[in-house]
Amino acid sequence: MRTDLIRKTALTAAGLAFTGGAIAGPVTTAFAAPATDKPNTSASQQGDRKHGERELGVRYEAQPNFYYCGPAATRNALSVQGKNINVDDMAKEMGTTEAGTNSINDITPVLNKETGKADAYHSVEIRNSNADDKQTDTLRADIVRTVDDGRAVVANIAGTSTDTDGTTHSFEGGHYISVVGYRDGGQTVKIADSADPNMASYWISTEHLADWIATRGYSTS
Repeated sequence: MRTDLIRKTALTAAGLAFTGGAIAGPVTTAFAAPATDKPNTSASQQGDRKHGERELGVRYEAQPNFYYCGPAATRNALSVQGKNINVDDMAKEMGTTEAGTNSINDITPVLNKETGKADAYHSVEIRNSNADDKQTDTLRADIVRTVDDGRAVVANIAGTSTDTDGTTHSFEGGHYISVVGYRDGGQTVKIADSADPNMASYWISTEHLADWIATRGYSTS
């Protein structure tokens, strides 16, 4: 396992530096179970954005190895748009290796290509070691807007966080996840996590998510 990519990545032309994530917790939990091919939920099941909540239907698929979290998170994110893209193909486009996918900037172009719109997504960086109030508010607004547009956010995270049920999720070597819903006006968000099919989705506060993303970045509409 390599962790030397953590907080070490070249600046892009836009001047953003995002680090990659390879290890999705223990290797034994990262290998894929059979894909769950479920259709997107109906509008009534998704919730009503006017009442501060919405959830997108995900055709969930676990990552097939310990270093495919980037392609798998992107695949799960695109599934809410009814797309089913091969993770191996996406891994090639992202430059994914056994060291992981280097940067959120490698995710964003693939999301744009597969969405069919060059500016559908852009990358946002949280430079601080902990997100401040402004960064957290920006993340909340980005998630609500993206989900309301019928798209999922992809986030590059690192470290340990706790969901609303009190379950701890630890990805010290870095990881990618999809954000596929929100409630309470965006105070809480739903995560689709390719690392473990037994913990395929969970809810987490946006404040905790912002700190989880800190020093890294996310792709949003």
